[in-house]
Amino acid sequence: MPPAKKRTRTYDAAKIRTAVRTQFGNVREAVAALEPEQLALPTRLGDWTVRELAAHITMALGAVSRFLAMPEPSAREVALLDWPFATASAAAQVDEASRAFAAQDLGELYARTLTAYDEALDGVAAGRLTPTRFGAMTLDDFLVTRTVELIVHTDDLNDAVPGLDVAYDRQALAACTRLLADALAVKAPGGAVEVRVPPFAVVQCVQGPRHTRGTPPNVVETDPLTWIRLATGRTDWKSALDGARVSASGERADLAGLLPVMS
Repeated sequence: MPPAKKRTRTYDAAKIRTAVRTQFGNVREAVAALEPEQLALPTRLGDWTVRELAAHITMALGAVSRFLAMPEPSAREVALLDWPFATASAAAQVDEASRAFAAQDLGELYARTLTAYDEALDGVAAGRLTPTRFGAMTLDDFLVTRTVELIVHTDDLNDAVPGLDVAYDRQALAACTRLLADALAVKAPGGAVEVRVPPFAVVQCVQGPRHTRGTPPNVVETDPLTWIRLATGRTDWKSALDGARVSASGERADLAGLLPVMS
């Protein structure tokens, strides 16, 4: 995986904890209202139905309590900006677990998961290390990764169920956008292209002449959800350009070969 050499952006730990809980609550409320025929709808995630997707979302939060129940590691092994490049290695394991969770009562699963999350975080200090699938991380960093899981899969739910319109918590959406933008800068270090995702993120990336003042010669700009879809492979560069969801100016402002950031 690409090394996380750039200085990591900082996040407010208390706000991230709240954002994760709020976004999970948004999804929980929406899933509780789904009818059986809606739970059986297909999704853009292979052969998963909405039921498998809804069950999988509980794993994003459930991982927090599960990992905190384990002994604290002695040293950090994974930085926040390493995480986006490691997730593909767990795809088969995640798929199997999601299908098993989908066999449970979703209402009870969501309630149990949220209670466990609250209990696990009660009194836990900032900076605590926690094991993860990919190595030891700080709890604060791991919770930032939960915003990616929750926002990306909220968007998957909204795509699968017409009219569902699950809300996106602003703090969670901001953290997800920023982490994926910073990951692009790690994947393609440099200063030739400025990528703007207002109102949440601006990063410079791609090798070449570095911009220092005035209007950058190579600029990419898009909205947060389009960026998240590009970064995770939910849409492709050409489709986003053709649909006017991305603007790109300059000879180097073509990110097609760098996307998705996560796969």
